[in-house]
Amino acid sequence: INLSFRYTIMNFMDLDQRGKIQAYYIWIDGSGQGLRGKTKTMDGPIKSVDELPVWNFDGSSTDQSDGENSDVYLKPVAIFRDPFRRGDNILVMCECYTFDDKPHPTNKRSECLSVMDRVAEEHPWFGIEQEYTLYEADGVTPLGWPVNGFPGPQGPYYCAVGAQNVFGRKVVEAHYRACMFAGIRIAGSNAEVMPSQWEYQVGPCEGIDMGDHLWVSRWILCRVAEEFNVVVSFDPKPKAGEWNGAGCHTNISTLKMRQDGGMAHIITAIEKMSHKQREHIEEYDPKKGEDNTRRLTGRHETASIEQFSYGVAHRGASIRIPRQCDNDGKGYFEDRRPASNCDPYSVTSRIVRTICDLD
Repeated sequence: INLSFRYTIMNFMDLDQRGKIQAYYIWIDGSGQGLRGKTKTMDGPIKSVDELPVWNFDGSSTDQSDGENSDVYLKPVAIFRDPFRRGDNILVMCECYTFDDKPHPTNKRSECLSVMDRVAEEHPWFGIEQEYTLYEADGVTPLGWPVNGFPGPQGPYYCAVGAQNVFGRKVVEAHYRACMFAGIRIAGSNAEVMPSQWEYQVGPCEGIDMGDHLWVSRWILCRVAEEFNVVVSFDPKPKAGEWNGAGCHTNISTLKMRQDGGMAHIITAIEKMSHKQREHIEEYDPKKGEDNTRRLTGRHETASIEQFSYGVAHRGASIRIPRQCDNDGKGYFEDRRPASNCDPYSVTSRIVRTICDLD
């Protein structure tokens, strides 16, 4: 970081806002995986999302409309504290709506909310393990890798320590604290198997909150990386060959699964999912399985995209039942198939629709 530049910026960030606040509206763009945002001035602190106005943006510049009818509406749905501007300033997660006030085709949250409302009595909890890879500013060289070369083979990097094994910890630590400040339910983080690859966990979150918290945590990660001139990639197979891919392992439980005797409900849910392999794969990356085809090969701690499997403590299965849950006879299970660039609204909605017999 250029310290003199940062010192200059902070001089301005400390200026009095004269009672007004900045609300940064965030939305998902036409790719289904990119995030966009812009700032609106509000006359004072915001206590509820209901106090925020509907806004709009040029959808022709985000692959969400054409130039002849370009306005796409932004409807605020969740607010978080802004860890960059601080004070009373906020981050605002938004849904996209078309000119005739219908959910935009890229708006997966609207359907997810409808699904979660239908199963509210089940109290579905989620915890998502978000994997990602850090790159140099060129967007080509993974952080810490030799230019046009490779580091040593996988083995010493997972949960490691030391400059020879760990690349990007400053970004990771800054992101963690920023999420805590914002109110994201971040639960942990660790270095992953491939060098320069990391994971953080968000949850437990109930229902629609899972998608809101994960999307905003991704935005915060990318924004933190800007400060270090580092690029974040959510590609599910960032490097071909003998390198692990990146997933978004999704942990799920209902109230019955968490209670005594819950293992029977876990097994029943998994058996229902076994009959809908194709339907789930299509919702687990933004290209309806194309991205995951590169990752779910049956190698590198993945199951084959063509076959469904499950097992206790089995990281090569489609679904893993944690050993502790098996011992306790209750708890949760982990779907290891979602890709790192998945839409968590689509993933959580698809899981609930299957295990709660909504379709």
